[in-house]
Amino acid sequence: MFYHLYQLLKDWDIPGFGMFQYISFRSGAAIIVSLLITVGFGKQLIRFLQRKQIGEEVRDLGLEGQLQKKGTPTMGGIIILASIIIPTLLFARLDNIYILLMLITTIWLGMIGFADDYIKVFLKDKKGLAGKFKILGQVILGIIVAATLYFSDDVLVRERMLDKDGLVIKEMVVDSITGQKVLQPLTSEIKSTKTTIPFFKNHEFDYSMLVSFMGESAKTWRWLVYAIAIILIITAVSNAANLTDGIDGLATGTSAISGATLGILAYVSGNIIYAEYLNIMYIPNLGELTVFIAAFIGATVGFLWYNSYPAQVFMGDTGSLALGGILAVFAIIIRKEILIPILCGIFVMENLSVVIQVTYFKYTKRKYGEGRRVFLMSPIHHHFQKQGIPEAKIVTRFWIIGIILAVLTIVTLKMR
Repeated sequence: MFYHLYQLLKDWDIPGFGMFQYISFRSGAAIIVSLLITVGFGKQLIRFLQRKQIGEEVRDLGLEGQLQKKGTPTMGGIIILASIIIPTLLFARLDNIYILLMLITTIWLGMIGFADDYIKVFLKDKKGLAGKFKILGQVILGIIVAATLYFSDDVLVRERMLDKDGLVIKEMVVDSITGQKVLQPLTSEIKSTKTTIPFFKNHEFDYSMLVSFMGESAKTWRWLVYAIAIILIITAVSNAANLTDGIDGLATGTSAISGATLGILAYVSGNIIYAEYLNIMYIPNLGELTVFIAAFIGATVGFLWYNSYPAQVFMGDTGSLALGGILAVFAIIIRKEILIPILCGIFVMENLSVVIQVTYFKYTKRKYGEGRRVFLMSPIHHHFQKQGIPEAKIVTRFWIIGIILAVLTIVTLKMR
């Protein structure tokens, strides 16, 4: 809003108002406002939830200190959603297709999570929203994201022009500083379904390659393959974040680390100078996403004020489904979704632990007549709780692992 207001009033030459044209300033403002909203209004929301007796129903799983959490206010994800949406509306460009897509993602998944929490808390149905409706909501979002990125004329990437032998075509231009004639790669902005592959020198993968064997009909099926890939990524990461939200501060802190990393990747991918230097895909207008992810970081870090051990409020599915989906869609937009298994390694580990546990239990029950377990309990953070490790120490160690994975993700820009 402030950016568009600046465009209307820039002829008035209001002192200091010109700062709103810069992404760096608006990102800084977004993170500060997000923190203020989370910390400032979080207490009021917690008191409201307590008055309405909107507390967590805790199942007795035999975990130390678990029953003490009974009655802790839930649905605190509302704080996170508000702290993301409000600063984004204030400081981001609302004519940017990527910003609009992230706002839709935040609101859509927040609504699905809110419906799940509402059924659990107010209707006293522990199962919450039926799984098929959650999946349907995630599939619809995946179709929206895929269709927008595939068909929108505003979604472009800059690619180097190649000749028939695959060599970069260069053009002679005059350097604006030295005045000398220099050769530079010839580029063009085109629509593309390419993404980035880590650790490889020729580090781009085109989803259309999956159907290239179909010849001319591949053009028809390329959209479907792309949409299926997007749906699977969004569904997997969103549900994995939901599983991770099992102990105080784990999902929140992990999301903040992943969000900060994606913010760096978005900034360099949306800056033509850094993109050229790092030899990565340059995506026009992508830098604006830095404002959104700044609000995201502020919201998650600010929520830790109340969600760190011992938690005064839980985010519920209102927050966890939205956090995972936001990270997934953000990574897809900046063409870094293949990095998700590294960057969101904590989410992947939590998800895999459940899959391994359930699969092995069913296999051994069918083969031996008695189900056996790989972990003491899944998701894996409960396994460590069963071993007697304090909850706060588990969370801190997972954060450390998350930071290591984040650094490794950044390093992939040069390791190829």
